[in-house]
Amino acid sequence: MFKKTDDSVQFNIFSDPKDLLNGKSRKKFCDPGAWHNLFRNHVLSGINEDHFRPLFTEEIGAPNSSIKLLIGMMIIKESLQCSDKQLFEQCEFNLLVRSALGLMNIDDPLPAESTYYLLRKRIYTFNRQTGEDLFTKVFQGITSQQVKEFEVNGSRIRMDSKLIGSNIAWYTRYELIHQSIRQFYHDIPSEALGKKIKNKDRAALQELLKEEGSRVVYRCPKSELNQRMQNFGPLIHRLLKTFKQNPHYEALSRVFKEQYKAGDGLIQIRDKEEISADSVQSPNDLDCTYRDKDGQEVKGYSVNVTETCSDNQLNLITDIKTVKVNTPDTSFLIDAVEATDSVTGQTVDKIHSDGAYHSPANSGFCSRNNIDMVLTGIQGIPGRYDLNPTPDGLQVIDTLTGELIEAHKSRHSKNEKWRIRTETGYRYFTQKDIANSLIRNKLKNRTVQELQRRNNVEATIFQLCFFTRNNKTRYRGLPNHKAWACCRALAINLVRIKNYIETIHQRTYNDSLALIREVFSSIKNEIYQTLYLQKRHFDLILCK
Repeated sequence: MFKKTDDSVQFNIFSDPKDLLNGKSRKKFCDPGAWHNLFRNHVLSGINEDHFRPLFTEEIGAPNSSIKLLIGMMIIKESLQCSDKQLFEQCEFNLLVRSALGLMNIDDPLPAESTYYLLRKRIYTFNRQTGEDLFTKVFQGITSQQVKEFEVNGSRIRMDSKLIGSNIAWYTRYELIHQSIRQFYHDIPSEALGKKIKNKDRAALQELLKEEGSRVVYRCPKSELNQRMQNFGPLIHRLLKTFKQNPHYEALSRVFKEQYKAGDGLIQIRDKEEISADSVQSPNDLDCTYRDKDGQEVKGYSVNVTETCSDNQLNLITDIKTVKVNTPDTSFLIDAVEATDSVTGQTVDKIHSDGAYHSPANSGFCSRNNIDMVLTGIQGIPGRYDLNPTPDGLQVIDTLTGELIEAHKSRHSKNEKWRIRTETGYRYFTQKDIANSLIRNKLKNRTVQELQRRNNVEATIFQLCFFTRNNKTRYRGLPNHKAWACCRALAINLVRIKNYIETIHQRTYNDSLALIREVFSSIKNEIYQTLYLQKRHFDLILCK
């Protein structure tokens, strides 16, 4: 049954760490600006446990362990970038980590490791079944509280995306099919092998188990690999028809549908050009997709980061989205703006991004909501002609000759188009061409400071992926990567809050010191002036 955490702390005079420390150690432990106290006050306290109520029954069963404590452990794991074993060691023996998690007494118990893993499993299962991302809700709740407390200005934002690889091996097409069959066959019960599989198929599967797919690719020519893949088709079809309860059924089924085509009683391997980027890249991660971005080949996911960008203020990450890697950047902008509006309780009026976020839909959204979209560039090669709509029509300027060309509406097009006469015929301009030309002209009038404001979000991306190896995470599956991204974003925000508080304290100290110096200087001047007047008075008396 679901039970919320009791936030009241019962201190024990015999197990309170403060009573066991002295001197500098006690002072550092009790410092309100220390990271563990900030984590407890600005992260742990913002976790709304009601989001996790659907994971538990209301009436029967033992009460759940503290949700705040378990989610806090997951965030600290990504903050410290440690393994699960190291995490539990830190939670058991590190006084600062225990303090951050609200374990104020040395003898406060930790949940069992099985409880920690079970909650993660329930969260991921709930995400797949309902589409609700509980980690995103936790991130939004905590960040919203931080925005209000530190009066963060959310009217101006910047964003950028990053491609990250899943923790999978890089399979060729043959290796993917080979490994998928091996995993499926490995989990077939031994008692079913002799009854449901023909001797010919069993011999082929046994032969498959003897050798890794990478070794087969290494020693076999391309023609033999193609023949092997063709022979695997009917075998996979029979396996899927016979063993529908296999735990790897979904993986092998998707591989079969994407790599083979069936018709007229024949099963044939598909041509390479027919395989989409959304196809299975590994049987160990069915969410993972493929993308080639400017020569960077990635099998994994795309993470989009949105943060505030006000001057001389605290800036926080307000939205973080993790999707399949073949998702274009244009799909992030509208959701990021709406999420930021919800988290900050304010209205975004300016966006700083690169040209990958430009699309007619995004431009229309910004125009309808009075948002100034500051792009550092726009995709594609600049056209030869500048297009400027006027009340009377369209003004076309040839940038090579500077000539002003008369444009006319095309009568034969279903969509509104304009055309000009050229040496070789006619040149047509669509509404998209006109919009792109206006954006390029607007881009020329932007100041350098305005265009460079987006750059700092790249530092945020760097910190987000700092602990990845070759841009690959430790995880597999989209729910795992969503949780990773949210926890890393919360850790980055906490560091910014800590630095901001230290800056404010230093600024206050400097202002106080300057005021004291000013007061003492004033007093000093008054003393000198008084002494000077007294001296003049005595000199006058002596002269008389």
